Formats: sequence, C-alpha cells, structure tokens
Amino acid sequence: MRSTDSKGRGPLALVATLVATAALALGLAACGGGGGGIEGGGSTAASTVELEAKPSGSVTISNWPLYIDKSTVPDFEQATGVKVKYVEDINSNEEYFNKLQPILAKGESGGRSIFVLADYMVTKMHELGYLQELDKSALPNVERNLAASLKHPPFDPNRSYTVPWQSGMTGIIVNKELAPEIHSICQLFESKYKGKIDMLNEVRETVPLVMKCEGVDPANATEADWMKAIDKIKGAAESGQIRRFTGNDYASDLTSGNVDAVIGWSGDAVQLQIENPDIEWRMPTEGCMLWSEDMVIPVGAPNPTAAEAFMNYVYEPKNQAQIAEYVNYVTPVEGVKQVLEKKEPKLAENDLIFPSASFTKNCSNTPTLKGTEEQNVIQAFDAVLNG
Repeated sequence: MRSTDSKGRGPLALVATLVATAALALGLAACGGGGGGIEGGGSTAASTVELEAKPSGSVTISNWPLYIDKSTVPDFEQATGVKVKYVEDINSNEEYFNKLQPILAKGESGGRSIFVLADYMVTKMHELGYLQELDKSALPNVERNLAASLKHPPFDPNRSYTVPWQSGMTGIIVNKELAPEIHSICQLFESKYKGKIDMLNEVRETVPLVMKCEGVDPANATEADWMKAIDKIKGAAESGQIRRFTGNDYASDLTSGNVDAVIGWSGDAVQLQIENPDIEWRMPTEGCMLWSEDMVIPVGAPNPTAAEAFMNYVYEPKNQAQIAEYVNYVTPVEGVKQVLEKKEPKLAENDLIFPSASFTKNCSNTPTLKGTEEQNVIQAFDAVLNG
C-alpha cells in the first residue's frame, strides 16, 4: 500500500478507476502492496463471519493514512446507524503485522473489525489462521461490482477472505525544485543526493526496484540477485546516502524539504502537492512495481456484521467514486469511471489513474518469496533496516 501519511487534503484530488483494460495492463490480480502475491490460498481452516440480521453498534477500521476521503465514514454512519472509529495506524505491512501478531495468535483482534494490508501479508495471516472467511450474502455490491480481473487472484481464488481496497504503483516521488532531473532508481544512488533520499522499508518493493536498476527482472530474480541488491542498499545506508527507511511517513520528509526524492506510492504525490506543488510522482525509467491491498476481517473481530456492511457500502460505484476522487489510486470497483466522467471527464486522461499498457510496459508485479529464500532475504534486509 499502498498510501502515505496525511492529515488533511484539499479538494484537488484525482480519481482512480479499474477498467478491464487497465487491470489487464497492470496485472493487479497477482500483486500486492509492499509484497508479492502468494501462490495458492491459506492452508489453515478459518472460521466464517457470523452475521446478525442488521448492522448496528460500532466498528473499528484500521487503514493507512491518505486512503479515504472525509465524507465516506460520516455518510456510512448516517446510512446505517453504525458508529465508526476510523484509525490511520498502518505505516508498513511488516510493522503492522509484528504489532498485531501476538494479539492475533491469541484469537483476538485488538478491537479491530477491519484492517487493510497487502495481498502477500493478508495471505500470510490467513495461512496462520488469523483471518475469518467472509459471508458473501451481505456483500451483494462486492459480488456485482468487483472488477472482473480481480475476482480470482491466485492467493484467494474465490475472494473468500479478502475484498480489494485500492491498487497502485510504486516509483519515485521527487521535489522538482530540488531534484528536477531524477527519473531513474539508479539516480537515487548518486553522491549529489547524499542524505537526501528516503527508501521504503518494504522489502518486496524497494529491493525489486533496485534490482530493476541493475537490469534484473524481479520475476526471474535468483536469491543471489536479491542479495546483490540488498548489498547495494546496505552500502548506501552505511554511507549516509539514504537518509532513512520509511513506511507511510515519508510524506513529512518530502513536504518539509528534508529529502529530494523517495521511493513512494503513486497516489500520494498528487495529494502531497496540496502542501507542496513541487512534489511529483514519476514512473522510473526502469518501470514501477504494481500492487493491491485488501480489506480483511480478523479473528476475534467485534461486530463483523458492521464490518461487512462497510465493505458492501464502499462497493457502490457512487460511494467508491467519492473515495477514488480523493485518494488518487486505481479503484477495484466497476462503474466508477462512468460516475466520474460526468463530474470530471479530464480525469480519465491521467496515466496515474487509468494506466495504459504502454505506460506500465516496464512495470513488474511484486514478486513472490517463499521458504528459505524468503527467510534469507527478509533477514538480510532487516539487518540493513536495523543496522
């Protein structure tokens, strides 16, 4: 996830939609925000959500910052009578998992009814038995409006436990005034930007982008390729080239001018331009990384009825259009483009929102890591992060 840190945005937001052609071009069904899609579904038997007759009471939703507009939650509350506690407490996939894992292992959710994480991470949680299966009888909008290209991803072929929230691209966000010439991941290692670069603490996004800089296709990368890229990142960290590794919180470094460029997510730059018009997301010359993030209901979740009601609500095209117009990511809901074309027809021309096959021709799905290779790669990258 996708998404960065935000306190408030103005009305200048773009929209995202996921039409069949864009989805095919992006290959979003098999990718994950910050991680790669995992082949096959979870192996641990999971409980199924038990629904009440009608949503009521309250629900707590954990999500990334900059990932929802200001009206959807109060509109949902008014429409359903459900009180929502919406918490922007997700900064990175691994960080959030490490925080919640001890709680989830006890069959508890920490009071959360929904959280939003990358495909690879929710698959990991499902395999550990931490997530509930959905009762689709309460999700008619999802069944009707989920983009066809996203209905049967390899990691959850029947969307038994996931509902996509948004999709997007990872590339470079620059301050045009400070670093107008940066267009390549390789340029982030140039000495003139020493101490002025942030990189994501997401191993499945940062390392593959560096591999692409070195001419390696992440889809065919060997463990040695991963380790070589990690060594390059390690050297840049030790020399002070990289200011710090961040999750969603790189936004503050960009808007304050602490950095010239970051590895960052596509929707954020447009939103951050409200605070600093010199901020711009750029497609790396090497190509971007593609990802999706999903809503899930954890074990022990209070009020899963209200949780599914919220999922269903945001899959009504007019409601999703309101979110998409604000967050600037690719939406998984069919019909949003038609809604937005009537309001802002020029938005359909934006490559960040409706990426064409030519725009994403050099992009890659976040790669799969498994077994010993995954352990070795994560251990090596964690050593860099904690070095």
